[in-house]
Amino acid sequence: MPKLKTKSGAKKRFRLTASGKVRMNQAYKRHGMRKRPQKMKRKARGTTIMGDSDARIVLRHFLPNA
Repeated sequence: MPKLKTKSGAKKRFRLTASGKVRMNQAYKRHGMRKRPQKMKRKARGTTIMGDSDARIVLRHFLPNA
């Protein structure tokens, strides 16, 4: 059997935490920030943990060797 390859786009977008959860960049921060509440902009700093159902897809299909 050939080796499973990691999707190169997923390598650039996701990282794993020490406990195995998927860390990702916060969504909705590319443009239009002027009209967003300050509270939303504060909470969207940095990275966030992906939801379980989405993380299962990412780990199974996009990051098989993680």
